[in-house]
Amino acid sequence: MTRRTPVFRGFAASLLPLALVACATQANPPPVDQVSASAAPATASAAVPTTLPPVPQPPERPVAPESVTDPAIPREQRIANFVDYTASTYGVEPRHIREVLAQAQLRQPILDAMSRPAEAVRPWRDYRPIFINDQRINGGIRFYRENRAALDRVAAETGVPAEMIVAIIGVETSYGRVTGNYRVVDALYTLAFDFPRRAPFFAGELAQLFALQKAEPQLDLLALKGSYAGAMGMGQFMPSSYRLWAKDGDGDGRRDLLTHLPDVFASIANYFVVHGWERGAPVVARADRAPGAEDFRPDTMDPVHPLAALAERGYTPRAGEPVAEGATLISLDGDSGPEYWLGYRNFYVITRYNRSPMYSLAVHQLAQAIRAGAAGP
Repeated sequence: MTRRTPVFRGFAASLLPLALVACATQANPPPVDQVSASAAPATASAAVPTTLPPVPQPPERPVAPESVTDPAIPREQRIANFVDYTASTYGVEPRHIREVLAQAQLRQPILDAMSRPAEAVRPWRDYRPIFINDQRINGGIRFYRENRAALDRVAAETGVPAEMIVAIIGVETSYGRVTGNYRVVDALYTLAFDFPRRAPFFAGELAQLFALQKAEPQLDLLALKGSYAGAMGMGQFMPSSYRLWAKDGDGDGRRDLLTHLPDVFASIANYFVVHGWERGAPVVARADRAPGAEDFRPDTMDPVHPLAALAERGYTPRAGEPVAEGATLISLDGDSGPEYWLGYRNFYVITRYNRSPMYSLAVHQLAQAIRAGAAGP
């Protein structure tokens, strides 16, 4: 999961780019009143602010310096500068860094995949069925029932619903079945030194990978597999997310996000908490657009728009939908035409896992379906 990168996270094997670029590729406003939408104000008063404060976030993770990422610098010199940067920043032995990089490989398929992110080309009506289908829902129900005790314990401790944790794993890796076939070191090496547009981020993540191994020496960097963007494990954490926010879920002294379920559950929940998840608060509401209302496409997913201000623009929650004080507006192309949604604080938190609003809405809707199915016989 990355805070500013598409958490990339999860998928059918033929749709690997949808999710294996995500993840975890990302603190507290007024309380949320979960009441009927009929209680929402129809118009804004003069006292209502135009925008609300953004959701507090953890500090941006460091990116690599220009000496490592400037394409005008010869490639071999950038690699040498990377060794110096990583060694001085994270205290990793330079010889170890050089030995690992000497075995890393440039992979052209990774560069090809990065040029065609699925979220950028598929409308919601085509994107949604990839994740909201019987196979994904039934798989999530089984996974939840098999791990209910551990999931419910994490949910009680953190306030992140168990079904939300399951849905992330379902979207990211089909419940652990598809975690990526690229060596993580190859993916990050390729993107750090041969993908200039995002080189500062990916070179930073490559440095974080070495720092992560220093903290978790059981990780074999040359054997570690993940997505084409370098995300790894059942929840598809980027190295910095793994290093900063992974949790030891059962007290065994290490954090294993590859296959160890207690650590996976605790770490996904912690990622949400760190990025501002609010216990018991709503995620989204279906919205109606008033006749004659002008198009409104906010430039951020941050829920900074008061409902009264959105109502003045002609967008209000449907009757019976949950409401919260701050929201953003999401406009999507659905099966029956345009769909409008109000994304609240917790929706924004899901977008810190993957920036695509379609990804976040799919996770939410899959979680709802899993919860409903797991409650049945």
